[in-house]
Amino acid sequence: MITVAVDCMGGDHGPRVTLAACRQFLDSHPNASLLLVGLPSALSGFEHPRATVVPASEVVEMDDSIEIALRRKKDSSMRVTVEQVKEGAAQAAVSAGNTGALMAIARYVLKTMDGIERPAIAGRMPNFKGGGSTMLDLGANVDCSPEHLLQFAVLGSALVSVLDDIESPSVGLLNIGEEAIKGNETIKKTAELLRTAANSGDLNFFGNVEGTDIYQGTVDLIVCDGFVGNVALKASEGLAHKISEMLKQSFIRNIYTRIAAIFAYPVLSDFKDKVDHRRYNGAALLGLNGIVFKSHGSADELAFETALNRAYDAAHHNLLERVRDRIARAAPLLGVPAAPVSD
Repeated sequence: MITVAVDCMGGDHGPRVTLAACRQFLDSHPNASLLLVGLPSALSGFEHPRATVVPASEVVEMDDSIEIALRRKKDSSMRVTVEQVKEGAAQAAVSAGNTGALMAIARYVLKTMDGIERPAIAGRMPNFKGGGSTMLDLGANVDCSPEHLLQFAVLGSALVSVLDDIESPSVGLLNIGEEAIKGNETIKKTAELLRTAANSGDLNFFGNVEGTDIYQGTVDLIVCDGFVGNVALKASEGLAHKISEMLKQSFIRNIYTRIAAIFAYPVLSDFKDKVDHRRYNGAALLGLNGIVFKSHGSADELAFETALNRAYDAAHHNLLERVRDRIARAAPLLGVPAAPVSD
């Protein structure tokens, strides 16, 4: 039985969305249980044999500063949710709350793994192959050294191997060109470290990739700093939304376009499903001594359920152990003492 702790108060919609998603999740996962964390008054109407309410007296608002969330709201639903993982009551935690606050709280409560200096946010981006490519960092670390980017590659490889069932996922370094001579000094040094890791069998480094490769599905994992990753993520979400709105306006323009829309509906529906960001929701906070997933703050029921699914799969397939094994294998490159690798 896998237990997931859920911050039911987080996000733009709170319990109205999170509780509905939790019920759908429980109905489709007979071997899972949930710890529903939040204000007791807001959760009192929810009943399920595999759900337990864990009370919290405070809520981290979407505009709360990190200081307020971390120092002043010590009994917030977000913090209590993460503490369930630390205490062993849950194997994973999910929140749609304030990203900065969640990262700060998770890092403070769970601490980072040995060999990892900075946690990173890893999420999926849709590609033209019909699946998704994992990308990190998506905003946790604006400035990164080559060593940090190497750590992200190790963490991300473990995540992809677990959630996508790919034993040796291909890793691409996001750059302004495929050629080795392109990019700034940080990127060039990172590429050298990744090639060294590949030569020692610790990573499957494909090489440099460009922005178009994100959507082509050229590689399984794309590594970049948090500034670039967040811009790419927000630009992608904005473009997908704009295309959807443009298509809608085009098809309702007159009676003829409305008729055309009826015949085009199967194609449009398939396209919408492939680029629907809700089906890729749930970003992993990697590098911590515990599994934590961040849902988009505006997530609806489908999107939040997707985040719950990803957290469950990560715990079910022993993500933490896989990450520790990869860190142990790459210990010489990461500059940490070698640890025993589990069988």
